[in-house]
Amino acid sequence: MQIFYSDEFVLPLPEGHRFPMAKYRLLREAVRAHPELTHAVLRIPEAASDADLLRVHTPDYLRRVLAGRLDRSEVRRIGFPWSPGLVERSRRSAGGTIGAARGALVDGTGVNLAGGTHHAFAGHGEGFCVFNDVAVAIEALRADGSVRRAAVVDLDVHQGNGTAALFAGVDEVFTVSVHGDSNFPFRKEASDLDLGLPDGAGDEIFLDAVARAVHAAHRTGAPDLVFYLAGADPYVEDRLGRLAVSREALAERDHLVMTELVGRGIPVAVVMGGGYAGRVEDTVAIHLQSVLAAGRWSGSGQVGDAP
Repeated sequence: MQIFYSDEFVLPLPEGHRFPMAKYRLLREAVRAHPELTHAVLRIPEAASDADLLRVHTPDYLRRVLAGRLDRSEVRRIGFPWSPGLVERSRRSAGGTIGAARGALVDGTGVNLAGGTHHAFAGHGEGFCVFNDVAVAIEALRADGSVRRAAVVDLDVHQGNGTAALFAGVDEVFTVSVHGDSNFPFRKEASDLDLGLPDGAGDEIFLDAVARAVHAAHRTGAPDLVFYLAGADPYVEDRLGRLAVSREALAERDHLVMTELVGRGIPVAVVMGGGYAGRVEDTVAIHLQSVLAAGRWSGSGQVGDAP
């Protein structure tokens, strides 16, 4: 299994910023140390090219992101200050999802230890998302004929509004989102299937919705490849989550996704999505569960880092 990481590309943030950037480094270290993942190859991704990004994002938006010409309201909407590091990190994160997707087509599963930037639209970013990595990867693989149909199973606690909008009316891409109904984004877009949960929803309600989402993805979408957004933020102690889902149920979620998709011969590319637990170690542990679930279904790979 190929695992892509981009934490070496630093996104400088002001002291006290609420985004837990350290989780990416801590997750890579946990992955590298875990005995179940000795078969995995850790890779630094290529940066997504302009051509990759322009299949999804408008030329004007890309040009202004690259040049640092976003206005204050756009920067505030994204939630990160602009810097060259932001641009490079965002390119690498999208490149990691392209790599994970290509790896999944070979091994059955592939992982990006970042990604899940599902709030980015064609012409703007928001919610800590600059480029929509999953959409960029889907269009890259559709462009070169690697896949014809794809599905997005978004199990982050926040609806993937950017992804839903980008693929509205695209019959070859099926989007399903399980999310907190009253949580951000407060204006939802229409996925092919949206399963909004009430505040405080616990394990049983959550897992029932996950089962419905996964069933719809493989029965309705008939995909050649699935992108799984394994958000850690449905967790009961997540600061931005508003649900009440246990770590055990989140592990069951990961198992269900892999069993119902990879177990049916459908490759799955896993991206991390959000996670804002009061203890960053809890977020890392939840993300690690998702990587382990993917690793158990991987068909091949070699030990160590690749150049």
